[in-house]
Amino acid sequence: MSQHPDGTGIPHSEPKPVHTRTTWPKMACALAGDVVIPLVAFYALRGAEVNQWLALLLASLAPAATVAVTWVHQRRWDPMGTFVIAAMTLSLAIALITGDARTLLARESWITGLFGLWVICSLATSRPFLLDMAIKLSTPELADRLAHLWQHSAVFHRWMRATSLAWGTAFLVDAGARVLMAYTLPLDTVPLLGAVLLIAALTIAQGSCMILGRRSGALKLLKPGTSSAPQPEGAC
Repeated sequence: MSQHPDGTGIPHSEPKPVHTRTTWPKMACALAGDVVIPLVAFYALRGAEVNQWLALLLASLAPAATVAVTWVHQRRWDPMGTFVIAAMTLSLAIALITGDARTLLARESWITGLFGLWVICSLATSRPFLLDMAIKLSTPELADRLAHLWQHSAVFHRWMRATSLAWGTAFLVDAGARVLMAYTLPLDTVPLLGAVLLIAALTIAQGSCMILGRRSGALKLLKPGTSSAPQPEGAC
């Protein structure tokens, strides 16, 4: 394998463009399974005069169905899917015991809160969760680039850590707000407000990370042929 002129070890011959847009269909499907479908199901059931507790319970099964379809399609174990199933099973058990609709609503905060902690705590591992997710959702060319940058670029490394902290914090804020809404607001309004809150929190977090990525030069490193040689301290 020929060496890139910048010494990064990335092949230089016949560079291929990195198509980040290919990740959007996968992300859209995940959003639909985890947010849109449960929301539509809940309000459709309520429109059919199903009681609040049962409507919430049935709507909450949509993410589990999404995980099952993913497992069947990929034919491999997915740690994230396992986390979702485990959290849902626990919350379902508590909901069945209590029979309380507000408790069932508040159970969503466990999932987002635990997920936020997972995103942040994964920074202590060899590869943060968000980076691992980005690699899995990317084209082979971009996936190789991301893995290489994490190992060899200080600028990208710091940006990825900042992104993980921002996303993790957004999920934790969402978790706290969901608990407050579940026990203080009219029950039928909470699912919609919760979805709006989550999307807003993640939009703000991702928007901030994109601005930081542009200013620090981390996003530019994703382009083929861009040097990923270690940057001087303070480059961010």
